[in-house]
Amino acid sequence: MTNSIAFSVVLLACLVLVGCARHLNDPGRDISLPQKGHVVLADQRFSPPDWPQALYADVYIPDGNSPDGNPAAWPAVLVVHGGGWERRSRDDMTRISRQLADRGFVAVNIDYRFAPEYRFPAQLHDVQIAHRWMRDEASRLRIDADRIAGLGFSSGAHLVALAGLVAGTDSSLNAEYGPEDEGFFAVVVGGIPSDFGLFSGGKLLRQLMGARQEEAPEAYRAASPITHVHDDAPPFFLFHGTLDQTVPYEHARVLYEALLEHGVHAELYRMRLRGHITSFLIRGGAMRSAIAFLHDMAGRPADEE
Repeated sequence: MTNSIAFSVVLLACLVLVGCARHLNDPGRDISLPQKGHVVLADQRFSPPDWPQALYADVYIPDGNSPDGNPAAWPAVLVVHGGGWERRSRDDMTRISRQLADRGFVAVNIDYRFAPEYRFPAQLHDVQIAHRWMRDEASRLRIDADRIAGLGFSSGAHLVALAGLVAGTDSSLNAEYGPEDEGFFAVVVGGIPSDFGLFSGGKLLRQLMGARQEEAPEAYRAASPITHVHDDAPPFFLFHGTLDQTVPYEHARVLYEALLEHGVHAELYRMRLRGHITSFLIRGGAMRSAIAFLHDMAGRPADEE
């Protein structure tokens, strides 16, 4: 083992042991939630027959009846992977989806179309039709259609945040496929690109948007979640690495502050000494807190689950 590899292993072990994270708005929850077990419905097509690309989801359903005795009343979470809007797959979110299902949520882990073949807002539309599909298939998937949340990391965080913020508004981003009501009951986002104006440029954004920022400033602004923050937005739980160089920590901070300014319940879990990838791979405390947050926001105390 070379010295550089040995150093990396030691550093990674230290990060795991010390848990370098800080929850800036910790309400003191008990995050020790019991595990339930789950079943999986793999490769469920959620896109309509005439959609430009066939899209699929893996659905993770908790075992047994929900706490209120109704087998179709589990709260649910729409799960969206990262990858710069143009790569990776829902496989990245398998462990998170299993964790959600084991703690009392139906997790629907989805595909979406990739840039540059498909430009924004195609990816947002995919998330919106997945949300619609979850409601349409609620009985079969054992989902409480009135309690669906969104969870994503990186570009997936961007998409679920946008879907949650524009839902029920007159935004053009909600007009075609978004719900008329408020949509998600809560949103969990990690490593979120919240304000495209904070980036100096880059290939990924150019391929997503089909233009450079200086060529289409209004389009970049409209595609930024922070632009759509409003007083009736759903509650947010954000986690972000303070050493993130891909999506700087400022993205989480400014979105968190904007939500608070509008009177929206928001929590920020700051992960010190972690970058973009490590905040995803070493996310234990953040994800446990996020799941407890989802239980709270679903209106069901964790100890009843």
